[in-house]
Amino acid sequence: MGDYYRTFNDEMTEMFSQKVYKLSLDGGMTCPNRDGTVGTGGCIFCSAGGSGDFSQKRCESIDLQIEKAKSQVSKKYKGDKYIAYFQSYTNTYASVEYLESIFYPAINNPCIVALSIGTRPDCLGKDVLNLLKRLNDIKPVYVELGLQTSNEQTAKLINRGYTLDVFDKAMSDLREIGVKTVVHIILGLPHETKQDMTASVSHAVKSGADGIKLQLLHVLKGTELKRMYLNKEFEVFGFDDYINTVCDMISLVPKNVTIHRITGDAPKKLLVAPLWSADKKRVLNAINKELKRRKENT
Repeated sequence: MGDYYRTFNDEMTEMFSQKVYKLSLDGGMTCPNRDGTVGTGGCIFCSAGGSGDFSQKRCESIDLQIEKAKSQVSKKYKGDKYIAYFQSYTNTYASVEYLESIFYPAINNPCIVALSIGTRPDCLGKDVLNLLKRLNDIKPVYVELGLQTSNEQTAKLINRGYTLDVFDKAMSDLREIGVKTVVHIILGLPHETKQDMTASVSHAVKSGADGIKLQLLHVLKGTELKRMYLNKEFEVFGFDDYINTVCDMISLVPKNVTIHRITGDAPKKLLVAPLWSADKKRVLNAINKELKRRKENT
């Protein structure tokens, strides 16, 4: 157990007796919020890479992507167990036949111990759920859902494209088939108060999430969010305010729920604001220092 909350490394060590590294892969899909099915342009914070700016190239086979990703992380990771992380865009937004063609090669790769699939709650039909269940019978499957906020007004502002009840049903369906769920929450969305963020984290916990990612809002080049930011329609978090807020959010998460992320990464070439977030080590150190201070004062 981490000093202040259950970390992803804690969970992996319990399951596999060692640290496990994620390999970010590209399944070659788009998003219903981009192609006109439910909207166009995507969520206002999402870059052209569909939140997968660190992924491998989609034109390559899954086995080749895995080998290239392993090579890229070899200097900082000496283990032999990996998670195949399908991160870019919406990774269940395709026919089951196509999904089988990318997920089975990944899950059957000897070095892969689990799948992590980022998707939307409105892209989990019965046929997809059946596939996820079959995959989960082979190796553990994590499904990551981008809730971002439980506030319906904010959801419309960020062009999320689905209502809260759709998320709730997806979580219920995923619990029923036994796959692990990770819910993404963005801290600092335009016009949101601390009460809004508290409600979102609490809703994720109440939904039965096995894990939560707390993501600092990044303003990236090429997004609608950048236009809003430059027009001074909202303000981003200051360093100290974020440290205090994220520590407050961490305190809401039960110790049996894994916190996979407490800040997030953004490609420096795309980052517009907040610029202090580019120094991730400083951010993490400040969060740990504040969590330690709070623990000592209780």
